[in-house]
Amino acid sequence: MTFAKGIAVSALLSLASSAWGATFVYVSNAEDGNIGVYRMNPDTGELQPGENAKAANLVMPMAVSPNGRFLYAAIRSRPYAVMTYSIDSSTGALRHLSTAPLAESFPYISLDKKGRYLFGASYGGHVVSVNAVGADGKVSDPLQVIPIGRNAHSIRIDESNKYVYVPSLGSDQMFQFTFDEKTGRLASNTPAVVLLKPLAGPRHFIVSRDNKFVYALSELTGTVTTFSLDGKTGLLTEVASVSGLPPDTKLGPGMPRGAVGGPSAPPPRNTDNDVWCADIHATPDGKFIYITERTTSSIGTLSVNETTGALSYVGVTPTEKQPRGFAIDPKGKYLVASGEKSATISVYAIDPASGALRPVGQYPTGKGSNWVEIVNFD
Repeated sequence: MTFAKGIAVSALLSLASSAWGATFVYVSNAEDGNIGVYRMNPDTGELQPGENAKAANLVMPMAVSPNGRFLYAAIRSRPYAVMTYSIDSSTGALRHLSTAPLAESFPYISLDKKGRYLFGASYGGHVVSVNAVGADGKVSDPLQVIPIGRNAHSIRIDESNKYVYVPSLGSDQMFQFTFDEKTGRLASNTPAVVLLKPLAGPRHFIVSRDNKFVYALSELTGTVTTFSLDGKTGLLTEVASVSGLPPDTKLGPGMPRGAVGGPSAPPPRNTDNDVWCADIHATPDGKFIYITERTTSSIGTLSVNETTGALSYVGVTPTEKQPRGFAIDPKGKYLVASGEKSATISVYAIDPASGALRPVGQYPTGKGSNWVEIVNFD
């Protein structure tokens, strides 16, 4: 970037800052090796692109510290690493602080509720790990690496900061851990796993804001399974399973696929009509859950009964091609979706009563965009 262009971008962002408030969107562009930076208009959802932050080849999952000061991005090419960025609360600009080693290629990273430990789950390495995080946001070397079932696909902690869960897509299990926030170490709960239906392929999940339920998305069937969460023991009990796909879908059950950055055998059959779900998120008020399905490039909507945890199918919305990741802004007004095979990202306004998604706009993005994070400083 030239000096003059840099001044122009800074001036534009400063102007937008005074007019738009401080909500920022970050999108990892795996093939370009960078992170897209956007400012969001809190009144319209409109995005203003800023200057991309340099990362590395196959930058994919990201996580934001609880205080919003730091963004973490995992690199899935060798040497596997996590990059720490500070977030400028007035402009949204990212400044690289450090790079630390990760134990494996991680398709998912997350933090504990205090931002002191970084968790990672490895699909190809079949492990989970923990790295300590300093007060300065910098990540240390791995302090714990735990072998786990086949194809660990995500890892998150509950709202009490005491229990951690890991869906194992290849073995149809939810692993249950206790977490010691003083040492950062994980230990198997008893029982250590909860079994799902065969070939469900649990992938990503969320914890309800009241910490009573866990909702797990099955990549291979498009269902969302509701588990009750025992706050005293951290143990999960399956309650029900509801499809997030249209009743007239022509898709059939999918199958586990190869890992990025690792060895993978070619699929034994054509997968063009397989269910291939990816991400799941809920609105901050807990009323609606959204999932992405990559084969049909769509977003499914489910309504939530907050008393019983029961889910009901609402509908689907077309979106970017092969949508791997999306995010909902902290105020619950907008949803931002990326597509691994799209040159744009899409913003949708969320109807607070029905959960319906209304297209707001499309904005340019990099190659292989796959993960979205949204930070608000208002």
